Amino acid sequence: MASMRDIKRRRSSIQSTSQITKAMKLVSTVKLQHAKGRAQETKPYFDKMYETVSNMLAKSQNIDHPLITDRADKPNKKKGVILISSNRGLAGGYNSNIVKLVTKGDFSPEDTIIYPVGTKGMDAVKRQGYTCVGDYSEVMNSPMFGDAISIGKTVISDFEQGEIDEIYLAYTVFKNTVVHIPTLIKLLPFSQEDMDKMVSDGESAADNLIMNYEPEETETLGIIIPMYINSLIFGALVEAVASENGARMQAMDSATTNAEEMIDKLGLQYNRARQSAITQELTEIVAGASAIE
Repeated sequence: MASMRDIKRRRSSIQSTSQITKAMKLVSTVKLQHAKGRAQETKPYFDKMYETVSNMLAKSQNIDHPLITDRADKPNKKKGVILISSNRGLAGGYNSNIVKLVTKGDFSPEDTIIYPVGTKGMDAVKRQGYTCVGDYSEVMNSPMFGDAISIGKTVISDFEQGEIDEIYLAYTVFKNTVVHIPTLIKLLPFSQEDMDKMVSDGESAADNLIMNYEPEETETLGIIIPMYINSLIFGALVEAVASENGARMQAMDSATTNAEEMIDKLGLQYNRARQSAITQELTEIVAGASAIE
């Protein structure tokens, strides 16, 4: 059995850790309330943006535009993934779950370029041999729409220049305080299969009409698609911040609970060790008195 001194020292250390985790939980709770409100306010707009532009492109048959043309015939297509993680740990499986979407999915290190938002995700994919372009880690401190525009410009530029042939967005959807869903969506281009599915999901014959453009489609799509990309990136950033703080609050709550349980167990061990020491001293005193008699 450990000595009373060792037990007391360990209990004191765990109490200090418990105070830290409790403070971090409170901080995450406050941040979560702000981020949650922002995510709930912006989510309807960005969901509708994705739905509207997707349906619009699905109905735009036989349009040759560099931002929507599927490069199906190109061998060894390069995939670009905007990977949104956090800059800090102690958030449970938040970062590892989002990284697994890439490393455990259909994204080989040789044919994938990562656009990292968050140092934890960037460090994780680099260790597994993925190529990272840029570092947008500071964005996670307080995401603004201008940050999404900056990321979008880089990704769209690489797509137009042929550096990448597909654009994906990996982030964590904030469903509620407890549930956060790692999500991977394809931004561009839509394959013919994707478009056919979207058209078949239409609710009426009017939904399946071919889209007409005014002014002509090249100019219109050149404005709409970058706006679509930027909007989805910003929506993902806002949801990721809320998910991160929710995950950290849960992790710190669990850590605090575990620490309190360990403190209780160590308290029992300390009392038993103390009782054993007192019993031993009494036994020695009695034995000594008996020897004198």
